[in-house]
Amino acid sequence: MSVSWWIWAVLMLAIAAMLAVDLFLHRDNHVIGFREAAAWSGIWIAAGLLFGVVLWVWQGGDVAGTYYAGYLIEKALSIDNVFVFALIFTYFAVPAAFQHKVLFWGVIGALAFRLVFIFVGAELLETFFWTAYVFGAFLIYTGYKMAFRHDGQTPPDRNPVVRLVRRIVPTDPAYHGDRFFARVDGKRVATLLFVVLIAVEATDLIFAIDSVAAILAITTSTFIVWTANAFAILGLRSLYFCLAGLLRRFVHLHYGLAVLLAFAGVKLILSETPVGKLPIPVTLGVIVVTIAVSIVWSLRSTRGAEANDVDVDAADSPANSAR
Repeated sequence: MSVSWWIWAVLMLAIAAMLAVDLFLHRDNHVIGFREAAAWSGIWIAAGLLFGVVLWVWQGGDVAGTYYAGYLIEKALSIDNVFVFALIFTYFAVPAAFQHKVLFWGVIGALAFRLVFIFVGAELLETFFWTAYVFGAFLIYTGYKMAFRHDGQTPPDRNPVVRLVRRIVPTDPAYHGDRFFARVDGKRVATLLFVVLIAVEATDLIFAIDSVAAILAITTSTFIVWTANAFAILGLRSLYFCLAGLLRRFVHLHYGLAVLLAFAGVKLILSETPVGKLPIPVTLGVIVVTIAVSIVWSLRSTRGAEANDVDVDAADSPANSAR
């Protein structure tokens, strides 16, 4: 799918405008409650679905179907990001009022990482056929690790990137309001909020590799891959504040995500065999059924055991929730 440069430019400006509106409306660093987060999630999801309709009218059903398949798999994988964000915010005891700012700038970094990975990955797949086997094997292995992962998580401050930044950048182990940098004893230092941002960015860098490889298994069209990623990531902040109080109910979701990653790996490998690429309707069906089954399975397994998690008032305090 060939797209003119001016369409790319319009898309980038539209995304920048949406981010600017979001930043302006949250400039007062207020605590985001469940109702506000749900409303914004609805807006972002509607925008993502509406863009698919635009593609349908512009390029036809096959292109739109490919976009929706990519959007769904990215949206599903982003839920795993939410688990880790909850862990990071709880570990560093980030005040609820500052969490949106961290996630906002985290999304900016996520979009930049994915843009680079998308163009590099697509070019590799188009140039060297054997990279499909490498990416496919990587996705299958990642799916296996996700399915059999242990509950224990590496402490966020032990992340190699976080440790490197702390070693290079003078850091004050305290919050200074919503500032990433402050002056302490006449010296400009990074605040603890900046360390949290680095932890979020470092984590998303790892997630970006998995998610971009997964969607490249569906299509190597950089425009489709980028738009599916962008619209899924734009709603990540609202998704966090919606699900922060419900996370511990999704006890089996990682199995569904593992199946999706392994399916993407198999699909990518098959694309370079006589079988060829699987039809988009089949791909969409597998994604929808897998996500639905894992969510229903999780909710049924935790019915009654986590009644407090569905309390809207409890969901209004995402900083107090952890996986």
